[in-house]
Amino acid sequence: MEEQVELVGRAFVDHYYHLFDNDRLALCSLYQPSSILTFEGHVIQGVEDISTKLNQLPFDLCRHEISTVDSQPSAYTGGIVILVSGSLCLAGEEHSLRFSQMFHLIPTIQGSFFVQNDIFRLNYG
Repeated sequence: MEEQVELVGRAFVDHYYHLFDNDRLALCSLYQPSSILTFEGHVIQGVEDISTKLNQLPFDLCRHEISTVDSQPSAYTGGIVILVSGSLCLAGEEHSLRFSQMFHLIPTIQGSFFVQNDIFRLNYG
């Protein structure tokens, strides 16, 4: 089971950041009305508000370079908690920004997952 959780976690991370970097509008398909995003300390709830936030960030072109992905089963049956660390490379910027992001995935009746909780922080220092 632990290996399956790691595989699902890694596959989700690859999918999420591919969409973020190439088709950010499609990220809304990963959230539900109950989903909550905490972005740099600001709490946003629901698909529409989360999508608006992610699509109004002050940059268009970016690339995520993932350093680590740690996944665990959550207390919610079939749920998975994922912690990601990496670098965010913005077009035209010489230096990348370090970040950490946590996802709590909940299984759907269709056999996939949605993001219930998403916490994002830039790491300064």
